[in-house]
Amino acid sequence: MDIKEFEKLPILGILRGVKEEDIEPLVEAVAAVGLRAIEITLNTPHAAAVIKRTIKAARGRLSVGAGTVLDESSLKAAINAGASFIVSPVLVKEVAIFCRREKIAFFPGALTPQEIYCAWQAGAAMVKVFPAGFFGPAYFKEIKAPFEHIKLLACGGVNAANIAEFFKNGADAAAFGGSVFNKDLFADKEFSRIGDNVKMLIAGYFSRREK
Repeated sequence: MDIKEFEKLPILGILRGVKEEDIEPLVEAVAAVGLRAIEITLNTPHAAAVIKRTIKAARGRLSVGAGTVLDESSLKAAINAGASFIVSPVLVKEVAIFCRREKIAFFPGALTPQEIYCAWQAGAAMVKVFPAGFFGPAYFKEIKAPFEHIKLLACGGVNAANIAEFFKNGADAAAFGGSVFNKDLFADKEFSRIGDNVKMLIAGYFSRREK
C-alpha cells in the first residue's frame, strides 16, 4: 500500500467472514463508487484464498490487505497471499518488526495514550484507534493535542452520520465493517446497496470541509 495514495481517500473497508463467491460482485460494487482500500480479516474462512481472489477481482483498483494479524506465521501467510498492508487489533511486536523491516504498511490497534504512542514508535503507518465509537470523535481531539504528529485511524462505530466529525476532530483515516458489509445484504445479494452505503461514507468524508 502506498500511504500517500491512501491518504487521498483514507477510508478502509473491513471484510470479515465474506464468502469467496461474493468477492467479484462486491469488489465491482465498492470500486465503482470509489473505495480504494479493503481489508480481509484472517479469521475469515479460507482467508488466504479470499485475499488472492479479491486482488484478482480488484485489478489494481483496490489496495488489499489482511486484518486480525496476531502472530508472525499468520503475517507471512497474508503476505504470501498478496496482502499489501497489515492490520492488527493490538500491537504485536514481531509483526511490527517484520513490517518495518520489509516496508509494509502496518496499522496496529491501540486505545490509550500510552498504547497509541508505543504503536507509533513501533513503526505504524497509522495507529488504529479501536473501539472509536465508544469514545466518540472528541477523543481524537484530546489525543491529537499532545500527539499531533501521530496519524490515527478511527475504527469501530464509524458510519455515514459521524464520519465527518471523526475527521474534523483529528482522525487521519477511518475504517468501517459490519455496519456497511451487512450480513443480510450479503444473504440477499444486495451488492448495489452495499455500494450505495460505501458511497454515503465517502460523501460524509468529503463533507468534513463544509461549515
